[in-house]
Amino acid sequence: MPDISPSLLASRPVVPRPAQVVPGEEGGLTLTAATRVSADPEARGTLVWLQRELGAATGLPLATGAEDSEIRLSVDPGAGLGREGYRLIVDDEGAIIIGNDPAGVFYGAQTLRQLLPAAAHRDAPLGDTAWTLPAVRVTDAPRFAWRGLMLDTARHFIPKREVLRYIDLLALHKMNVLHLHLSDDQGWRVEIRRYPELTRKGSWRTRSQVGVPRPGEEPEFEERPHGGFYTQDDIREIVAYASARHIGVVPEIDVPGHSQAAIHAYPELGEAGEIPVGQRWGIFEEVLAVTDGVVEFYKNVIDELLELFPGTYFHVGGDECPKTQWKGSETARERIRAEGLADEDELQSWFIRQLDDHLTARGRRLVGWDEILEGGLAPGATVVSWRGEEGGIAAARAGHDVVMSPTATSYLDYKQSESEDEPVRVGTLLRTEDVYLAEPVPAELTAEEARHVLGAQVNVWTEHIDTPRRLDYMVFPRLSAFAEKVWSAHERDYAEFEPRLLHHLTRLDAAGVEYRPVDGPRPWHTRPGVHGWG
Repeated sequence: MPDISPSLLASRPVVPRPAQVVPGEEGGLTLTAATRVSADPEARGTLVWLQRELGAATGLPLATGAEDSEIRLSVDPGAGLGREGYRLIVDDEGAIIIGNDPAGVFYGAQTLRQLLPAAAHRDAPLGDTAWTLPAVRVTDAPRFAWRGLMLDTARHFIPKREVLRYIDLLALHKMNVLHLHLSDDQGWRVEIRRYPELTRKGSWRTRSQVGVPRPGEEPEFEERPHGGFYTQDDIREIVAYASARHIGVVPEIDVPGHSQAAIHAYPELGEAGEIPVGQRWGIFEEVLAVTDGVVEFYKNVIDELLELFPGTYFHVGGDECPKTQWKGSETARERIRAEGLADEDELQSWFIRQLDDHLTARGRRLVGWDEILEGGLAPGATVVSWRGEEGGIAAARAGHDVVMSPTATSYLDYKQSESEDEPVRVGTLLRTEDVYLAEPVPAELTAEEARHVLGAQVNVWTEHIDTPRRLDYMVFPRLSAFAEKVWSAHERDYAEFEPRLLHHLTRLDAAGVEYRPVDGPRPWHTRPGVHGWG
């Protein structure tokens, strides 16, 4: 077990739990109007963040000072802290944060903020709060390199301001990947200059399915247009905002299935001519054609998006692709013959490999859902294992990197209790404790194979999440539990975590997060009469 002070964790609980917390002598540091802060050049980004965020909450100027400042930030790769690691030392004379890298300094500053009263997470001072940091020595580093959240912006559009808010919430929890699901049957959500119809036509639908019909019944619809998209400047802003908080943004453009909105905008992309943007939820037969023109179209889309997303990874979906249209398509049969493919599964693999080669030539790496394993995996591809652990196990054993995201423990649109009051109950039961206790690394992997597990992510599919309030309800506090799971290496005990989580909820209250109460939904959280599934 890590070196932890139970008394300090009880009075100032940190989420996610640090590796080592050693209390200092009695006392600590009280922030006042005279408190000054300083940073070496590599840590200046965190200095600016700390002055803005903590300054707003406390009303203190936190002026920049010299080397004798009370709060000092520095980067020291030689400190033996490990990737993204940090050390925070607080005593009567001041607070020092040393990071292995700029990200480590930032995470140390997040811990410092959590050691203050919960009001440190507000946007304006409340009054006469004593801003006292306890004397302590914290040494910490993450377990996994990939600690992610997927936001589905396609089914219900998530406005830019909400994306930025979620970046701050990810940063609060020391998470470092935001996966944006930007296209699907029900909407295309990002501006592409070369193909303006993608947003002019493909970014909105005439109506939206409400809930899931009972067996034998027809779906119900909200008869109101729904849509929205991010301009390229919006994306630049999102990416820059995330980067300043040491979060990488991974875009996803779903191919060759889940492409109905793109086909509506450019019918030549599909096998069935003109079709509407999707209005229902589910899996549909419409798929992309496998012509040279379609492949070139998506290469051009990727090239524009690579200008906006500078990170290593690009997600191409690859999931839930029916093969019915390909089986009846002469162009698909011709492609299978010309490429010497065995069947339609290998045809999908061929399509993905074209994009993998394109990304590799540009120094990037392709990511896809675990269906990209079918028909042969593209060299260098990273697999997000969602249909249980099996895809992740197979990919890791084949030498591919893996992000674990099995539905049973990672889908935050799944119901949080069996109560009829849960809004639009779908999927299997996924409580906060279930998220917390699930182990990301499959037990079947050897130590060598397990090195391919980059980490894990939770996914928020938004078919039934149509407002920011509902988004908060479904994501929190389960995201807080997940964040500790992927950051902290200690043996997890939910009985130990729960009291810290309850204190952590006071921070979420201060930040304005409308999380699900631990004792169940409030009346305004419910959706009477809207049926789900599972």
